[in-house]
Amino acid sequence: MFMTVIGALNEGFLQTMRLFSITLVCALPLGLVISFGSMSRFFPLRGLTRTLVWVIRGTPLMLQLYILFFVPGYILPGGNPWPSGESGRFMAAAVAFVINYSCYFSEIFRGGIQSVPIGQQEAGLVLGMTRTQIFFRVTLLQMVKRIIPPLSNEIITLVKDTSLARIISLQEVIWAGYAFMKGSHGYSGLVWPLFFTGVYYLVFNGALTLLFGWVERKLEFFR
Repeated sequence: MFMTVIGALNEGFLQTMRLFSITLVCALPLGLVISFGSMSRFFPLRGLTRTLVWVIRGTPLMLQLYILFFVPGYILPGGNPWPSGESGRFMAAAVAFVINYSCYFSEIFRGGIQSVPIGQQEAGLVLGMTRTQIFFRVTLLQMVKRIIPPLSNEIITLVKDTSLARIISLQEVIWAGYAFMKGSHGYSGLVWPLFFTGVYYLVFNGALTLLFGWVERKLEFFR
């Protein structure tokens, strides 16, 4: 029985890792782009971007998952745009997570960029550097050092938030643990697999904590 449970939880955790990885890879660069829009001098773009960030950050991720997965099927003439089965649920969850976390990351990026003293940018202009060179050689490197603590918090929160994908029946690790209470693999009423899923989150978040601690130490030379 134990090996059956562990095998099912491992499969669920692989799905969790897929969702986490895709969200992180896509949301980080998209968040940087959104942060540029939030700081744009072009008022319509800045207003539109900040409104989007306000709406996404101000509504629950669970609600966003429901809307993205179910609403298109009611309003689009061709029906639900998501593929059927597990692939469709995963795609909808990934889109919802990328949009949600890119908005959160954008505020972290914006705060990090704006925290770099303007005098350093002016000094770069005096030295003949272009604004692009100033951003990548001066602002970006200092921004990375400043945003590591809040960014690491958001990434650890992302690991735990992947469990929300179960509401659209995505078979991640929490869903796999809960299934044993409902009769999965011939077992019914088993509670401990659901609680055991916490071990997966603790181990993975522990590894991330160590990783971000190492990154912070490597960036100490910016002090």
